[in-house]
Amino acid sequence: MKKIFLFAILIFGFSCSSPKFINDYSTLKSYDDTLVSSKIDLNNWHNLDPEIDLIPGTSVERAHYELLKGLKGKEVIVAVIDTGLDIDHESLSNNIWINKDEKINGKDDDNNGYIDDIHGWNYLGSSYNETRDMTRILRDNKVNNRKYDKVQAEIKKEIRRSNEQLEILNYYIQLLEESKDLLSKYLNKDEFSIEDVNIIKTEDDKLNRAKNIFKDFDFYGYTKEYLNEGIKQYNDFINYHFNIDFNGRTTDDNIYDINDTNYGDSNVNNIKESESHSTHVSGIISADRQNKKGNKGINNLAKIMVLRAVPNGDEYDKDVALAIRYAVDNGAKIINGSFGKYFSSNPEWVIDAIRYASENDVLFIAGAGNESKDLDSLSNDNYPNDQFFNKDEFSDTFIKVGASSINLNESFTAYFSNYGKINVDIFAPGVDIYSTMPNNKYKSQDGTSMSSPVVAGIASLIMSYFPKLSAKKVKEIILESGVEVDLKIGNLGDNKHFKEYSKSGKLVNAYNALILASKSKRK
Repeated sequence: MKKIFLFAILIFGFSCSSPKFINDYSTLKSYDDTLVSSKIDLNNWHNLDPEIDLIPGTSVERAHYELLKGLKGKEVIVAVIDTGLDIDHESLSNNIWINKDEKINGKDDDNNGYIDDIHGWNYLGSSYNETRDMTRILRDNKVNNRKYDKVQAEIKKEIRRSNEQLEILNYYIQLLEESKDLLSKYLNKDEFSIEDVNIIKTEDDKLNRAKNIFKDFDFYGYTKEYLNEGIKQYNDFINYHFNIDFNGRTTDDNIYDINDTNYGDSNVNNIKESESHSTHVSGIISADRQNKKGNKGINNLAKIMVLRAVPNGDEYDKDVALAIRYAVDNGAKIINGSFGKYFSSNPEWVIDAIRYASENDVLFIAGAGNESKDLDSLSNDNYPNDQFFNKDEFSDTFIKVGASSINLNESFTAYFSNYGKINVDIFAPGVDIYSTMPNNKYKSQDGTSMSSPVVAGIASLIMSYFPKLSAKKVKEIILESGVEVDLKIGNLGDNKHFKEYSKSGKLVNAYNALILASKSKRK
């Protein structure tokens, strides 16, 4: 799920036997930022260790070098239900799942109902832009009278907010361009840095205003590229997501018939460079750790099964349900779902599929969402989930993940992350996460979409070296072995202790999880 741009007007080893590990740790407290070594690779911060590196990461690197070095693990299939993926990426191509029972010959060689599904399946066909589910509910008259007014009011609110944000963004770009022009003339050069701007001393009011605007924009990271990304997002909201006259579906199927399954194709690649979400997510899990390019994935024994089911808009319940079942039936042990929404046309299909995954010993890991909401509030329906109205949990292999930051202080939780003592299980790094992008590129991104694959990668590490552990046991290990963070959080508006924002009250930790796994009874 994409993190939404929000702007306001500024005022200026598995071998012969399972390994046994010891020496875990349990609590983090705030520290002095000046202690952080300048030699640390912050592009890899989420894999670093709180004790050794003084960074609130997940201890993946420490686990590899202290616990797993010299041990031989097993491959684990991780299904990524997401956008299309750049399967030829230099850091991912060796870790894409291959269906060895299938050949590219126009036949269903393995009799699984899918033709030529070598790397997974594409449920979207050639479509890219889509509506939100609330828009489809209204467009297709799939809403009862009780919810009609709520859905209609929500769509109107989103369109109004999108137009407001576009006005702000266009104003920002105008301010930035005017300020840069004035500063460029004063400095007598087209390109200049914040350091160049800081040394300007002048009595000219217009120049001082330009200087302050440039400094403020630099502080918030409001580059022209970033502002244009926001403009594109809000234009997409108006033109596609909340446009009841738009229908992006290109496959010839009935979206309200779960039994109409003869659709889609085997092309799981991204169809344009901007379709990058799955590539970024998959790189967090399994990007090449040895090629010295870009980022280090958590586990190179994780093989990515690609299930293209998330468009630029809301995913269809039917596609998600069928993708979950495909993953389970074709050998995935972990499913990563970095998607979500607040309206669902057919939630029962996804609920049944999540149950199916649990019954078949498959772990489902989902991002909590990026709207700074308390998911325990009954007004905040959030899909997918494993409970009804904060009770009656129907899966014991489902993990919901919130996002944390590198700042071990009151802003430790990501300002955008959803949370909930009942509905969110654990937190993981989700801010400035550097990973793979299409066409052999790399980039940092934010979101619970990033924190979910961090947990999925760690789960795959456990399953690689302790393959006899059940999915239920792996979930228990992940939640129990997390690190407690002794901080009050101020950036979500209620100043509660970090432990109140999730069921476990912890930050995921690979090092501790592997130690606990080594002490656990195997299935």
